[in-house]
Amino acid sequence: MKAWLCENPIGPEALEWKDLPTPEPKAGEVRIAIKAASLNFPDLLIVQNKYQVKPPLPFVPGSEYAGVIEALGEGVTGLKVGDAVAVFGGGGGFGTHMCAKASMLMPLPKGFAFDDAAAFLCTYGTTHHALMDRGALKPGETVLVLGAAGGVGTAAIQIAKAAGAKVIAAASTDEKCTFCKELGADATINYSKGNLRDELKALTDGKGPDIVYDPVGGDMAEPAFRSIAWRGRYLVIGFAQGGIPALPLNLALLKGASIVGVFWGEFARREPKNNATALAELAAWYAQGKIKPVIDTRLPMSSLKEAFTRMGSRQVRGKLVLVNE
Repeated sequence: MKAWLCENPIGPEALEWKDLPTPEPKAGEVRIAIKAASLNFPDLLIVQNKYQVKPPLPFVPGSEYAGVIEALGEGVTGLKVGDAVAVFGGGGGFGTHMCAKASMLMPLPKGFAFDDAAAFLCTYGTTHHALMDRGALKPGETVLVLGAAGGVGTAAIQIAKAAGAKVIAAASTDEKCTFCKELGADATINYSKGNLRDELKALTDGKGPDIVYDPVGGDMAEPAFRSIAWRGRYLVIGFAQGGIPALPLNLALLKGASIVGVFWGEFARREPKNNATALAELAAWYAQGKIKPVIDTRLPMSSLKEAFTRMGSRQVRGKLVLVNE
């Protein structure tokens, strides 16, 4: 097999595309022939040694991928060689083969494309957990999506619309705003031009959004939180801008608002039955055409460094996917 090996976590430039022994599955594991893998922001952090989880060296990065089961380890039931599956967590996705715990797999329904599946679990699992579980989104409510043209942002637009919400998509360029409208956003804000608070006030008749979905952090967080509606829910997804904001807690008091943390990976580990129910609903929505991962670019697996460079350009709309031919 071949894989991208991280032996010195100083950034993507240190990764090497190497021949490695094809792994054998241990008890409770399966070996997967990887068809496609997608990039997520933590994949960049982990090869820079900046992520909260630091795997022992050397390691193969890549937390989200899809493929076909090639071998079963001892004790694995309910799966068979040839089954199509998607995986999130544990690393190892940026290669041709990987062994993963059977408990981490999502069996793919017939017709679920591998490139879509590789861009599905993290963004849609996170977003469903955020909006439907942590945010308790109700039909008719208004959702502000920050970083709306990115991977989780595009998922948030689709899931919020599928749940019957009004969506205001905020992005950094007019082109990205147009793209968000095409995905179903009811209104858009280019926050590189306008005043976020003024535009939110105008778009919501002064009420503000019921939910703020924030994967960006940085300097957008406070003006968004100052604009939130009474009983609003501010969903903390991540910090793609780099800065971790410090929100004045008196604002939560004055608005009767909640600051809600979203950690889908831990939710999936602690509450596997609830996560399985959520993923089943997402798979049904995919089959019905209500949601579909937005794939910016497909590249060969051997072009991982090019994919990281494109991710760093902040021009990505949706997800970057690497494929094994």
